[in-house]
Amino acid sequence: QVQLVESGGGLVQAGGSLRLSCSASGRTFRRYTMGWFRQAPGKEREFVAAIKWSGDSTYYADSVKGRFTISRNNAENTVYLQMNSLKPEDTAVYYCAATRLMVVSTTPQEYDYWGQGTQVTVSS
Repeated sequence: QVQLVESGGGLVQAGGSLRLSCSASGRTFRRYTMGWFRQAPGKEREFVAAIKWSGDSTYYADSVKGRFTISRNNAENTVYLQMNSLKPEDTAVYYCAATRLMVVSTTPQEYDYWGQGTQVTVSS
């Protein structure tokens, strides 16, 4: 069982930055591939970024590539999402998720555990 808690969301102006953190419970965190997803009002949950359990492989949605960076610290059971050059269309609830898959996945259904989400609002 893995419990995930996100933090770091907030209100920021367009062009600004935020750093989201996801703290995981349990001693097996390093075995999980981690992902970030987001959901805007009236829209489906969409993939943002993922990082392999080993940290040596990452994958990004085209909409955030070059602006967002996912990283992890297995010693601290934490995964991060650094978000730069934020745009109003990045406004959403951001969720952290964990999967037992050994490769990165963009499919929400393949993730086993989810956090409660943190709100990110980007004003124009």
